[in-house]
Amino acid sequence: MSGETLHIYFLGTAGALPTPQRNPPCIMIRRGADTLLFDCGEGAQQQMMRARCGFLVNAIFVTHWHADHFLGIFGLVQTMSFNGRTEPLTIYGPEWIQEFVTTLRHVTRFNLKFTIDAVELNHGSWVRFDGYTVTAFAVSHGMPALGYSLEEDPRPGRFDREGAIALGVPPGPLFGRLQRGEAITIGPEGQKREIKPEDVLGTPRPGRKIVYTGDTRAVHNSLGEVARHADLLIHDATYDETEANRANEFYHATAAQAGDAATVLQARTLVLVHISSRYTDSQAHVSDAKQKFTGPVISPNDLDMIEVPFRD
Repeated sequence: MSGETLHIYFLGTAGALPTPQRNPPCIMIRRGADTLLFDCGEGAQQQMMRARCGFLVNAIFVTHWHADHFLGIFGLVQTMSFNGRTEPLTIYGPEWIQEFVTTLRHVTRFNLKFTIDAVELNHGSWVRFDGYTVTAFAVSHGMPALGYSLEEDPRPGRFDREGAIALGVPPGPLFGRLQRGEAITIGPEGQKREIKPEDVLGTPRPGRKIVYTGDTRAVHNSLGEVARHADLLIHDATYDETEANRANEFYHATAAQAGDAATVLQARTLVLVHISSRYTDSQAHVSDAKQKFTGPVISPNDLDMIEVPFRD
């Protein structure tokens, strides 16, 4: 697990309306061999082709049922079928996910070659993958809406090579077994003794964590540990601070509120998304956020990719 890559593709960073530069919301997270989509606005397929990241999606997580966050699923499913997919596809989302998938099946009037499953999530629901977990949390958007936290399992502590040798463990395959968490037995018959991983490994190290709020008012004071200590906090920043009243009215956040969230939640890096079409650039958003958060602030363009390293 410790060697898995973690890439975040920003396939769509617009607000409710697309612009010539920004597509509707779609974030792809590729961890090792797994590919997850978080929201899938219209045009997502073309963005995938432009980003050269392909259509091999393992699961889709929808934040809420505004069309800019899910319309791209209809075309993507058809393309997957045309390309010969046979593996089931699971779509996760809040209340009404069952109705959405039923509608999806009804309107795809072609020979769908794979099954589509619907799983309803609520605040605190989690989905287990190999080496990491996706946890849903409730946000405030005037309708059932979720954000998601992708968090890797803790990694083993650093291997004490000299300590292992001092305990009589010869360099070689036994080192690897200890690093993988296996106990080993060494010594001749009658003098065998067990060496446990904790004898040669340091304190477990945290994995990486990505938090995506979807569309929401500022709710960071109520989120707690599910969203705390993210390597990337990807936060709604539809408006700059001059439109704070509008943000509140339409259940969105300002960039300054996103900055507050990053500070309260102790994020390492803040990423601003869902930029309203009223803005020709997001310089004011970044400036507003930096007045509230001292860490790195990024307002990605469509097709930008961020590789998330381990903290150490």
